[in-house]
Amino acid sequence: MAGVTALIEDGTARRGDAAEERDALGRDVLGRRLPSLRERLYPAMPRDFEGGWIATLAITVLAGFLRFWNLSNPVKFVFDETYYAKDAYSLLKFGYARQFIDQPEGAADKAILAGNLDVFKDTPSLTVHPEVGKWMIAVGEQLFGMTPFGWRFMPALFGTLTVLLVIRTVRRMTRSTLIGAIAGLLLAVDGLHFVMSRVALLDVFLAFWLVAAVSCLVCDRDWTRRRHADSLSKVETDEPAKFGRWLLIRPWRLLAGVCFGLALGTKWSAVWVLAAFGILVFAWDFGARRALGARFTFVKSVLIDGIPAFVSIVLVAGITYTATWTGWLLHDNAYDHDYAANNPATGVMKLVPDDFRSLIHYHQEVYDFHTGDYIKKATHPYASNPAGWPIIARPIGFDAVNDIKAGSPGCNPPAGTNCLSVISAVGTPLLWWGGALALLAGIVLWTAQRDWRFGIPLIGFVTCWVPWFAYDDRPIFFFYAVTMIPFTVMAVALVLGKILGPAKTLEGAPAPRRLIGSAIVGAFVVLVVLNFAYIWPILTDQVLPHPDWLSRMWFKTWI
Repeated sequence: MAGVTALIEDGTARRGDAAEERDALGRDVLGRRLPSLRERLYPAMPRDFEGGWIATLAITVLAGFLRFWNLSNPVKFVFDETYYAKDAYSLLKFGYARQFIDQPEGAADKAILAGNLDVFKDTPSLTVHPEVGKWMIAVGEQLFGMTPFGWRFMPALFGTLTVLLVIRTVRRMTRSTLIGAIAGLLLAVDGLHFVMSRVALLDVFLAFWLVAAVSCLVCDRDWTRRRHADSLSKVETDEPAKFGRWLLIRPWRLLAGVCFGLALGTKWSAVWVLAAFGILVFAWDFGARRALGARFTFVKSVLIDGIPAFVSIVLVAGITYTATWTGWLLHDNAYDHDYAANNPATGVMKLVPDDFRSLIHYHQEVYDFHTGDYIKKATHPYASNPAGWPIIARPIGFDAVNDIKAGSPGCNPPAGTNCLSVISAVGTPLLWWGGALALLAGIVLWTAQRDWRFGIPLIGFVTCWVPWFAYDDRPIFFFYAVTMIPFTVMAVALVLGKILGPAKTLEGAPAPRRLIGSAIVGAFVVLVVLNFAYIWPILTDQVLPHPDWLSRMWFKTWI
């Protein structure tokens, strides 16, 4: 376990080698002051509290402006909005999902856009994802009506809030407002996250709840280590307590459990992120207590940290997830709610209440839908192998109007050509390609330099990506990768922080490399923003002459 911890914990948070290199004044062999154990456990937060929030809110407002601008356009159901927006309204109106009229094809969509909401049948509908994301969409429909703006309001809001969370999380990880602001700005101008924040699909909510859960875990890491630091002797600041504080109730972890439960209640793929971060936070605890000099650390940490962590994160997530099905449990007319009544229990299942036995069977049906022969034999023109997601090998088109004639509003193409308008869910290329390099660099920096911070984006990225390889025998799509991009920008920001370097030397003079680092970092950020501006028309359904659209299709696989 010590070897694992060495990869996860910042090497400066371990006592052994650092302590041996110190002299009586706490300096290394070069005469530089080394941080005390208290400082290594809990580095000071930036002192620009007001400035930190001004930067955070300014970038969040920018992200919100971009996402809410012209949100009602196009005035139609885009891609799978035709399912989720109607399911959400059905939950809002009836408390459970109902089927809607489907003959002639598109009849329900046309009726809703014309203001007629009487499109639902009396029969319940099997919805193949949990209900949290659809209830969130329903909030916007309640506030603004069953309109394009209504069903897109909450995705835009929570896409914007994800930017805010990323800024504050990276700021806490790096103790730098600048690096946190860079991370938020990069997420604000990512094309995939931008598009997913403007359509009523579930994945932007999944991304938000996952980032929120991880943010809570980072806050918990600080919260516990500050208390461990406070347990050190005030006389000899490097003399540790035997074990640190006994912290059985940790509010940030309870909140993380709730967020993970809501993520699971949006899409089941959150389970992999929950499992991996559960292991990571135990390693953080083990490393902290080992740094304090505790003996038999592993056994003690399992009992004092591991078991309470399982309860506060995993068990709370499970309880929260079950609670998200309250609407289904309360409505006897919901799909499959009568399964238990029609199929008497046998064996140990007699101990399970009928409502929950029906809910278990419902889950089995949903799982069969996602993994059965029907879906494996399905095809889709925009299906995308996950191996190509980090480099945007095959993005997805959400909407397209082709052959717009010259002279139509906004269409002034070269002679002999027409126009078109599209919504392409494509990431900002320079950001994604730079992110792929940053993630590779993060592997080295996490393992070789033992920089614990890189473990967060790496684990987040891998657990949002790798599990999809097990399902590549069925159609899966690039827009699932929207959960990966917040962790990608975290990795990019951390690497840019390394390039930027410290503002001052150890002697307090301006660091000469800072100027070069600032130029590199500034150039990258500006290029990403310009790249986003260039692909803006294909993200927002703008009318483009065919040659202009084609110039933004950098690869044949993007068409």
